[in-house]
Amino acid sequence: MVSIRKVHKPDRPPFEEWLDSLKLKASTKDKLRSISQTPDILLVGQEMVEILHELNMDDETLQASLVFPYCQQHELTDEEVGEQFGPAIQKLVCGVRRMDAIKSLHARNGRKADEGQIDNIRRMLLAMVEDVRAVLIKLAERICALQQLKDADEETRVLVARECANIYAPLANRLGIGQLKWELEDMSFRYLHPQTYKQIAGWLDERRADRQSYIKTFVADLQKALDDANIRAEVYGRPKHIYSIWKKMQKKHLTFEQLFDIRAVRIIAERLQDCYGALGVVHSLYKHIPREFDDYIATPKPNGYQSIHTVIVGPAGRSVEIQIRTQQMHQDAELGVAAHWKYKEGVSSERSAYEDKINWLRKILSWQEEVAESGDLVEELRSQVFDDRVYVFTPRGDVVDLPLGSTPLDFAYYIHSNVGHCCIGAKVSGRIVPFTYQLQTGDQVEVLTGSEPNPSRDWMHPGLGYVHSSRARAKIHTWFKKQDRDKNLQAGKDMLEHELTKAGIPLKETVKACERFNVHSLDDLYAAVGGGDVRIMQVVNFLQQLHAPPPEIDPRLKARKTPKGKTAKDSVVVEGVGHLMSQLAKCCQPLPGDPIQGYITQGRGVSVHRENCEQLQHLLDQHPERQIDVNWANEHAGAFQAEVDVYSADRDGILRDITTVLANEKVGLLGVNSLSNTQDHTAKIKLRLEVKDLNSLSKTITRLKQVKGVSDVIRLDR
Repeated sequence: MVSIRKVHKPDRPPFEEWLDSLKLKASTKDKLRSISQTPDILLVGQEMVEILHELNMDDETLQASLVFPYCQQHELTDEEVGEQFGPAIQKLVCGVRRMDAIKSLHARNGRKADEGQIDNIRRMLLAMVEDVRAVLIKLAERICALQQLKDADEETRVLVARECANIYAPLANRLGIGQLKWELEDMSFRYLHPQTYKQIAGWLDERRADRQSYIKTFVADLQKALDDANIRAEVYGRPKHIYSIWKKMQKKHLTFEQLFDIRAVRIIAERLQDCYGALGVVHSLYKHIPREFDDYIATPKPNGYQSIHTVIVGPAGRSVEIQIRTQQMHQDAELGVAAHWKYKEGVSSERSAYEDKINWLRKILSWQEEVAESGDLVEELRSQVFDDRVYVFTPRGDVVDLPLGSTPLDFAYYIHSNVGHCCIGAKVSGRIVPFTYQLQTGDQVEVLTGSEPNPSRDWMHPGLGYVHSSRARAKIHTWFKKQDRDKNLQAGKDMLEHELTKAGIPLKETVKACERFNVHSLDDLYAAVGGGDVRIMQVVNFLQQLHAPPPEIDPRLKARKTPKGKTAKDSVVVEGVGHLMSQLAKCCQPLPGDPIQGYITQGRGVSVHRENCEQLQHLLDQHPERQIDVNWANEHAGAFQAEVDVYSADRDGILRDITTVLANEKVGLLGVNSLSNTQDHTAKIKLRLEVKDLNSLSKTITRLKQVKGVSDVIRLDR
């Protein structure tokens, strides 16, 4: 059944009258009134306010729900939202915007999720846990979106309805918000199966008068029986939702006439014992159907729902479904997390808020299992967002996202390097745990620290299980490197002296390698070698090349002239081995001016890479002996290729302005490929350029960044 709110009535009241009808506090009214002097454009926001007011939400939530459609309509940036409406509203609006990542759960069914999607979804989930009010605003916004689909084309109606049915209704169910869940399901069902919806609605209307009369008599008789038994409870009939009727017909293969729960009654008791007392009265008065009995009080549903369900055979042999629950259970069933998330003056204790966040997190982590459309993306999400991550909490209740297998030390180094260095112990949920304890989702972690840093070398040992993340291990390694400089310096000097003696090179020649390995002094070079930051054989090979005799040139080649035209590979000199065939690596596309390194291939000479090339590091990890030093020649001619990505606003004339910059800088354009994002009006433009050297490329990038609308320019590796 779909709710009809005041803003949709033909005689919709003026803004002030509508505001008064909500029975809000005077301060809340003043805040809502001050948001805009043109309330007509806030019609969608008004309905969102009504929805969330029914959930008893706080002032900030109501304000954010009123301005969110306005912010979307006028495409206000996060900063502009903060300037116009304040930081609290800005934070909530940003949280609702992050919820758009939820579309990836079904929009790309059957396709592989890229890393950006996974990161967006992870950030969305963390935002949901940090402030569940953003989720409630998004659910209200989706209900309004469904309301506005009446005049849309069929394709649009089906797309939005499917998204709400597959994503947002299960989310509302997981968070226990029955009031929104039923409305999302019924409206989505109306657009996805319009004929069936009308048919069931017609059946309900045809029997409404008879059903209402029957229920009125039944409620009165049952209320009298409970009063006579001194059970404090209130009985009333409840509406049946069309989607739930259809779902039960499909699940149990029943006709409309065979359904037990077309007639439904709810008993709201004051105390838990009254629930079971009322159940006894019901079963003593009427015969019940055993297979239709469920006790969700003793065994709550995964979303926390509690109630007793029973179906009895009432007067005239008609079946009636009866639900029995306490007032608190009723609040939880209708409002879910909203029943507990109260941002009033005087916030609940930190412990209570922390426990609530754990409960919400667990619900959200299990909600993804309810997503109707599975496929590669959901599997990827499960593995990359859930299965390989743990979500733990600081003592203040902040969420920390760590790799699966992380320990208290990983948590400490995530907080801050000094916290990790000074860590002497850890508590998980108030209990002391060893450093090797593997954190679980929902753990609250407290780090115990000493006054002085005192890491252990054992922490870096992968087999002992003290740290799991490379981030923590790198910080520990850096600390020991700084602490052990003297020890590393002497060890590096001894190692170099030993290897250089074997090669017949005096130790004093080592000073010539300082510039090559980017260190300021011999001591720095010795310490780098001793600490493992510079490989000893790199230094030895470099010095050997400096002392190698110049290659003898065949007299027959002395008269041969150098060709007039040079190519890019002629600009590279392979040191110490004479004329050796070389080629520029396509994976990183080095330019004159880039620090470079050579790799001896099989049959193709030396492949020249940028020093920071990941492909080169991978090759050297497998065959370190193939590394060879190369330098750019003093003179180089010809042109070199480079690729850049330009991120900009999608505006008219952007390509014209970019090509004008390239022409002014005398840079050749070999290819261009652009991709526009119609949702946020941005563009990504890939350029393949022909430049002289690194300096030319850097200058071009600087000029491109000055073009109006360009936000960033990044040089690419292939």
